[in-house]
Amino acid sequence: MVAIAMPKPDSSVMGRRDEIVAALRAIVPGEGVISDETGMRPYETDALTAYRQMPLIVVLPETVDQVSRVLRYCHENGVKVVPRGAGTSLSGGALPLADGVLLSMMKFNRVLDIDFPNRAVVVQPGVTNLGITRAVEHEGFYYAPDPSSQIACSIGGNIAENSGGVHSLKYGLTTNNVLGLEMVLITGEVIRLGGKHLDSEGYDLLGLMTGSEGLLAVVTEVTVRILQRPETARALLVGFPSSEDGGRCVAEIIARGIIPGGLEMMDKPAIHAAEAFVNAGYPLDVEALLIVELDGPEAEVDYLIERVESIARKNNASDLRISTSEEERMTFWAGRKAAFPAVGRISPDYLCMDGTIPRKELPKVLARMRELSEKHGLGVANVFHAGDGNLHPLILYDANKPGELEAAEAFGADILRLCVEVGGVLTGEHGVGIEKRDLMTDMFTEDDLKQQQRVKCAFDEKHLLNPGKVFPVLHRCAELGRMHVHKGKLPFPDIPRF
Repeated sequence: MVAIAMPKPDSSVMGRRDEIVAALRAIVPGEGVISDETGMRPYETDALTAYRQMPLIVVLPETVDQVSRVLRYCHENGVKVVPRGAGTSLSGGALPLADGVLLSMMKFNRVLDIDFPNRAVVVQPGVTNLGITRAVEHEGFYYAPDPSSQIACSIGGNIAENSGGVHSLKYGLTTNNVLGLEMVLITGEVIRLGGKHLDSEGYDLLGLMTGSEGLLAVVTEVTVRILQRPETARALLVGFPSSEDGGRCVAEIIARGIIPGGLEMMDKPAIHAAEAFVNAGYPLDVEALLIVELDGPEAEVDYLIERVESIARKNNASDLRISTSEEERMTFWAGRKAAFPAVGRISPDYLCMDGTIPRKELPKVLARMRELSEKHGLGVANVFHAGDGNLHPLILYDANKPGELEAAEAFGADILRLCVEVGGVLTGEHGVGIEKRDLMTDMFTEDDLKQQQRVKCAFDEKHLLNPGKVFPVLHRCAELGRMHVHKGKLPFPDIPRF
């Protein structure tokens, strides 16, 4: 059962279920509509598995026209729609609604065009991150954003959450690597933003869509930039006697103007879990471990390695190894990439949090996190993108023990409040979804949230796309658009009113 409040199901829609199923089957024939309980069961949750909810119906369209007609039907008949990619969201962004259509885009899984001269690839939203790289690596190119779930997560879902990965420090998040979109509005209108060109005139609607969490439109085609593989890439594996030492090292590397291709950090529980899982050769007698990857021309990489080594030793590094081969570099990364599933071996359940802080606050936040761990009586393993301050605390709990899920949620909320307190934000790449929805007021004022909702209203006046996500309280569009009267006077009284 879902423990958090979601929009109350519309009984009139629930009562029309058979009619809605029949109408959608006319649009998406064959096996494109799933309405039996067993068939819908795989869609009841996403990667935030603590929360589950069966959808009203599942629809799997195969063409843009089908997406357009499904959305138009839902708009005309007041039926909510939850867009879904690969279901790897860690914030509950794809959690279904009891009175809503779950629109799965995973049949949109083709690479449509590879354009090496323009360094661009056009794909459907169901193509995975790794799938893009696989399509272009024979020419020495790759797609930079690489979340830990890159083998499974879809590019459409990455756009919804503005996902990043271990190389986002130097090469950017999804928003920095998307050039164009084709998307369908809730009214069924199909529009295009951007293209293979570098930038567009007018408002940055492409930036607005990236990270909009399925609240504004359904993406049906994506144009991404691809990059040439660097000439050289080498990694340093650096152990520290304390997380504070590691945090200071991270801050100094960036302060010296060095931007690594990847800069990741793990604490002791995560190190031990990852090493037991993949045998990467990690030191087990350290409290924190940094993986620093430097890439570019060979001479530059050699020079930067010397500088980073000097900074690390100045910050009390107790163990330091430098990769001497591509195989060894990949081994360094193997444990980090497998850290999330590895932690699953040491705890029956865990919540993977996501918050971002200023880099200089790393030592302070890690120390406070240990205090919070004692306060809530739960363990925590830290795995995060240290270079850009994006934390991923893994809160360890057992859902079969009464009260532990609630304690884990409270622990997670305290961590996110701490991120905001030190000048950070609630999320870096997982999105708000339902997980952080009720914490939005800790970061934004009511006026801030209303202004964001006005954008939602411009795209989806009836609030049919993914309701219940992101906003703790959703105002009616008519309320948000109402003229404000202050002390009995309208603003700008000299302007003619019609």
